[in-house]
Amino acid sequence: MKFKLLVIFSGLLFSNAVLANAKTTVEDYIEQWKEIAIRQMHSHKIPASITMAQGILESSFGNSELAVKANNHFGIKCHGWEGAKIYKDDDAKNECFRKYPSAEMSYEDHSLFLTSRPRYGSLFQLEITDYAGWAHGLKAAGYATNPKYAKRLIDLIERYNLDALDHQDFVPNTELIAEKSLTETTKKNPVLESNNSNTKVKRREVVTNTNRTKYVIAREGDTFYQLSLELGMTLRQLHKYNDFPPNKDHLVEGDIVYITPKRNRSKKSLNKVKLDSDSEIWELSQEYGLKLRNLMQINAISSPTFALQKGEVIHLR
Repeated sequence: MKFKLLVIFSGLLFSNAVLANAKTTVEDYIEQWKEIAIRQMHSHKIPASITMAQGILESSFGNSELAVKANNHFGIKCHGWEGAKIYKDDDAKNECFRKYPSAEMSYEDHSLFLTSRPRYGSLFQLEITDYAGWAHGLKAAGYATNPKYAKRLIDLIERYNLDALDHQDFVPNTELIAEKSLTETTKKNPVLESNNSNTKVKRREVVTNTNRTKYVIAREGDTFYQLSLELGMTLRQLHKYNDFPPNKDHLVEGDIVYITPKRNRSKKSLNKVKLDSDSEIWELSQEYGLKLRNLMQINAISSPTFALQKGEVIHLR
């Protein structure tokens, strides 16, 4: 009798251990998060199939350490993040990753991450159903280092018919996003706050410089995506007008953001300038409203991030 009880007790312990270590299946993950992916598609114009495939791949369908411990389903690193953080070995040792109060916020921040960075701007010119174009575009823009990243996304989409999500309408469900979590997170991260539809934006002044080029000044918390919506421009157009280098992932308060094309050269009364501080050639392009390519050509400079020293003379025409 004691032996039978011991066997039953051991069996219960084993069953509980199995349940405790049970992992989410891909099918369960899709069922749990597909509505959120569709919501993000209608809010931010990112294919739900891509969001879903990235979530599956980056989080090991909800079972990765980042997903379990930090609600981070997309492997997004800190990069200026002011919220909670978690550290983990990745491409380098002890790298910083974003930590969210809920997994839903990870999905929202994934959308904001893509829409606020100019290097992903060209993706938003694609059809919402072009998942293959999006997959290759994400890889080309540097979202992941794995050379097979695009193929892995496409394989997941086609294996689980995720492209069907791209054709679905969104039925609002107020329970999908916890307002409390959103409020707590936006206090720590102005990027999220600036994209909250309830945020009131003050009227923005448009400035015309001496080179007859129009621009606005970035405010604290501004993002490329938010500005594009406010100004009625595409992300690709905004990036083209401003010649931002690929490593400029976010706007800083005080940044000049052009809303009309910059000039090929400066006016005749301003042929050259002597730098009063260290700078990079693309920063001068912004300051004087000149196209970066032309400014580089005039001064025989090959890199947009070429470091210029205080006292150097730079030709503007």
